[in-house]
This record gives sequence, C-alpha cells and structure tokens, in this order.
Amino acid sequence: MTFNSRIASLALLAASCHLAPALALANAGNPGFEFAVLGHSFQAGPDDGPLKKAIAGASAFDASFVVATGIKAASESCTDKLYGQRRDLLDASTSPLIVSLSGSDWAGCRNSRGRVNAIERLNRLREVYFADNQSLGQRKLTVSRLSSTAKFRSYAENAHWEVGGVLFATVNLPANNNHFLPEAGRNSEFEDRLVANRSWLQRLFAMAQSKKLDGIVLFSDGDVGVLDEEESSLLPSFSSKQDGFASPRKQIRLLAKKFGGKVLLVDTQKERDSKGKGTRQGDTPAIHWKDNIGHVSIASDWVAIAVRTGKTPLFEVRERATRPAVPRR
Repeated sequence: MTFNSRIASLALLAASCHLAPALALANAGNPGFEFAVLGHSFQAGPDDGPLKKAIAGASAFDASFVVATGIKAASESCTDKLYGQRRDLLDASTSPLIVSLSGSDWAGCRNSRGRVNAIERLNRLREVYFADNQSLGQRKLTVSRLSSTAKFRSYAENAHWEVGGVLFATVNLPANNNHFLPEAGRNSEFEDRLVANRSWLQRLFAMAQSKKLDGIVLFSDGDVGVLDEEESSLLPSFSSKQDGFASPRKQIRLLAKKFGGKVLLVDTQKERDSKGKGTRQGDTPAIHWKDNIGHVSIASDWVAIAVRTGKTPLFEVRERATRPAVPRR
C-alpha cells in the first residue's frame, strides 16, 4: 500500500467513526419531529406578554417550525405601527415562524374616518409579512407562495413547505364566515379569494399525491367544518346566513378521499359546537378523526404537535413538557 493510499484509508476510517453515531441513530428509526402552533394570544393594550410567553415557550421546545395564526386581536388597531411591532416580535422566534393570517388582522379594519378599509389593510399585511419566500424567525425556512403564480400574484399569504414527508400549507380562511358579506355588491374580496383558494388546494393535493407524501397539514383561521355531518343534497337550505365555508369544505372532502395519506386541519377558532369538540384555555386539545381527515382547534397559548413518521397515528398532540429543548448546532 502506498503512502497516499494509507492516508486515504485513515481519512475514510476517521470519517466512518465520525458518522457512526449519526448512522446508528438513523438506523434506529426516524423519530419524527414536532412543530408548534401559537393560539390567538392577543389582548388590547400595550402588553404583549401572552404572545411573548407563547413564542418563548414554543421556541424553547425546539420545534422544527412555529405557525402563528394571526398577528393581532380584533379590538386592536390596524395601524402600520402595530403591524411592524408584531412582525419584530414574531421575528424574534428562535425557530422558523410562519404567519397564517387571521380575520381579526384585517377584516374589521376601518380608517380614521370610520370607513371600512379591510382590503387595503390586507394588502398592507402582505407587504409587511410576505415580501419574500422566507419565514420569520432567527432561523429561516424557505416557503413557496401562491403569489409566484401570475394569476394569483396578490395571494402571498398562502404558502407551503415540506418537512419529513409531510406537506404543510397556510390557507387564508378567516373565522368570520370566511369574510362573506351579505350586503349586495361587496363580496368581490370573498369571491376572488374563493377562486384563489380553490386553485391553491387543488395544487397542494396534486403535489402531495404525486410525491406520495404521508400527509398534508392545512393551517387556517376558521374551522371549515369538514368533520361535521355532510349537507343533504335532497333538501334546499333555507338558512338566512350563507355558509362562507361551503365551497372549501366540499373541496377538501373530495380531495381528501382521493389522497392516500392523512389530512390534518389546524385552526385557532375559539367558537365551539354543541358536541364539545372544542377545548378550553389551558386544556390539551385532541385531534378528532373521520376517515383520513383530522381536525384540531387550538385555544391555548401554544400547542406542540408531533409527526410520527411511519407510525400510527401520524400526528399526535404533545404534552409540552415531555421533550426538553436540545440546542441546535
């Protein structure tokens, strides 16, 4: 053996010894990962304490990423100043943080004259929070946005990313009946967003199906009611209030039936039905399943959800104290 050959052999041996622990861990089975979801921890006034605490808790848990549904309470102002302050606060997260818009961020906004300026404020939020394809946080996560499509260039809030064989995505579905307005001639925002979301959902499921991914997780403000009893097509509806979630609910059900993996819907809507499926502040929420569709509504300050690769169930709500943070290198 030549001198150079011996050097190469020693280098290979050293590399093998260095990689041995990592290989042993990989061969022991993929342990999966966790992500965190911030509840709607906002209150009127200058105190951002609950939100800061939630961000700190989720970051200390060392989540792979954190999703924040909403940036303010409905009772708070809609000023550029508040939008900027909250962005700085969310950007301080040590984990990558993705913002999923809430209706309280924009739908009820009015200008100084008391006139509705919801669409203008929604567009401003898009400029402040979704200007590029990076998440917030001290560590960044690259996402793909619906706005990359010329036809839907305004809808930067809809983003998707993939981790560990699961596709994650945000969908702008406000909790206030999907921001459907009963007044004639004022529903252009709702109707245009309905078209954009329809295309977005179609793309997400087609992508996950073609890649044979294990699951899809959709984050939204409102609970679209996918697990509720399906509407009867034999009887007309005489409800005086149009269901703003009817279209996305039907589409998600149809797409999920054709998808080979699991579909988890995550929202932070605090309204609860009479069946007691919701959770109280501080409770650990449960994922409710029907066929391959699961739903969980986050009412606490933050919740961690584990993705258990290759196991059943694929998704599991974690007790937040069960896994200490491990510093990343």
